[in-house]
Amino acid sequence: MNGNFARRKEPDAVRRALLDGAASLAAHEGFAAVTIQSVAKAAGVTKGGLFHHFPNKQALVAGMFADQLEKLDATIDAHMASDGEAYGAFTRAYVAAIFDQQAFGRQSVWAAMAASFTADPMLRGLWANWYRARVERHHASDGAPALEVVRLAADGAWYAYLIDDNAPDDSALRRTLDAMTRPTP
Repeated sequence: MNGNFARRKEPDAVRRALLDGAASLAAHEGFAAVTIQSVAKAAGVTKGGLFHHFPNKQALVAGMFADQLEKLDATIDAHMASDGEAYGAFTRAYVAAIFDQQAFGRQSVWAAMAASFTADPMLRGLWANWYRARVERHHASDGAPALEVVRLAADGAWYAYLIDDNAPDDSALRRTLDAMTRPTP
């Protein structure tokens, strides 16, 4: 098999290949490398095949971003499922996800998208809607202002580590933020 997909037989596989190809290009070559031609080539489909799933680059990027948010949700849910303490569980899971260098490190799709989603109103809106919905969903366990401070600190630390090649080891900060999510006796 030459790696190309038969659209009628495997539309889900084609869509997955397009999203994975776009994410891989963003992570390894930068967000500017995510073009219609490069993503189609990476996925082993024609540009027409790509346009069948995504009518334009903006829809492709939005689809890639939504796909990454779904993966983030799954990661957070997995962390929460293994947490034995309800108070702060979402915040601990969020911090754990943010400090995961494979998912959020300098060579990740999130690193490539960081500058774009802060500058692009559509992507910023997707992130803001995702974040607000999660905070609302977990308000009973994670609505305390101190927990919001922890999440904001994790976001700030992530940005700092992305832009500073000489950033210190983040393990002490991660432990401190985690400790801040625990109720005090």
